[in-house]
Amino acid sequence: MKQTWVLLAACAAIASGVSAQDSGSKPDLAKAQQTVNTVCAACHGADGNSASAANPSLAGQLPQYITLQLMHFKSGVRSNPVMAAIVATLTPEDMQALGVYFGSKTPKGLAAKDAALAAAGQKLYRGGVVANGTPACASCHAPNGGGIPVRYPRLSGQYADYTFAQLQAFKAGQRGWDKEGKDINGKIMTQIAARMSEHDMRAVAEYTAGLH
Repeated sequence: MKQTWVLLAACAAIASGVSAQDSGSKPDLAKAQQTVNTVCAACHGADGNSASAANPSLAGQLPQYITLQLMHFKSGVRSNPVMAAIVATLTPEDMQALGVYFGSKTPKGLAAKDAALAAAGQKLYRGGVVANGTPACASCHAPNGGGIPVRYPRLSGQYADYTFAQLQAFKAGQRGWDKEGKDINGKIMTQIAARMSEHDMRAVAEYTAGLH
């Protein structure tokens, strides 16, 4: 139980005290749109609503979170050959503008496909698992799945397959364990995912897909 409170405290501290890098200048949204149309749209959709469950939808995502993840891909904190190639030429200003651009778009939203699985996910999302100290997902991602600026992303309306894949990656240590320890929230997620069964992960992913 003590470990659960430590994780919750870490969530609160990061959410209230850390901000993504900001150039201080007004984002160049025209340039961002050009980048989206020529590079990003193929995987994430021109309006940030991905057509494939293999790629996350970015519409309505927290701008700071998008910017931070782009920075992580560029620095190698997150490992993805495709994204690494894409962000290689982006400046900090470009990444900030892309965050604002996608964050301003309207998510199309999804619906849970498996009612029983979503119901199980709702219990875990709202209340966690007391038996093994898994905290409620809502404590960091908000009751409606909208995320808590600036570190914890929006989960509502995200493809269940994508959310499940990320939880698996956290549990397997493929995400969140960068050598320099820069992915603070990712490290927290590795601890949480380690306590989740495959069924837990699928249930939470199914439930959050249907949140609005």
